[in-house]
Amino acid sequence: MKKSIFITAVFIIATQVSFAQKDYKVVFDLTSGDTLSQQTALRWMNEVVKAEPTSQVELVMFGKGLPFAINGKSAVADGIAQLVAHKNVNIYVCAVAMANQHVDKSQLLPGIQTVPDGIYEVISKQRQGWGYIKVAH
Repeated sequence: MKKSIFITAVFIIATQVSFAQKDYKVVFDLTSGDTLSQQTALRWMNEVVKAEPTSQVELVMFGKGLPFAINGKSAVADGIAQLVAHKNVNIYVCAVAMANQHVDKSQLLPGIQTVPDGIYEVISKQRQGWGYIKVAH
């Protein structure tokens, strides 16, 4: 009986330690052009980076979320600049959305990258075990 309790306790502790050591990875999905949603995305991303500085954080924008990343149109350009300064934070724009909205890469804020398809990027991250957050307020 004592041996069984000891083995169970060791298993529980080992499980907790292994969960604590796992990489923290999260992908945020922004499709809204609403500035409150854009501010929410930045706030959540900053909170994750602050809570776990080694976390990998990614934001993928498509659809109406595209103005978030456009120079001269973004209501949160300063916040984006601060976030992309972190080596473990990436902000991506969907190339399909860019083509549909006639946006060229030269119009994007510094540090913003593109992916061929935003939905595929989100699905790929989920398959790799990343957490998924839909940005809405």
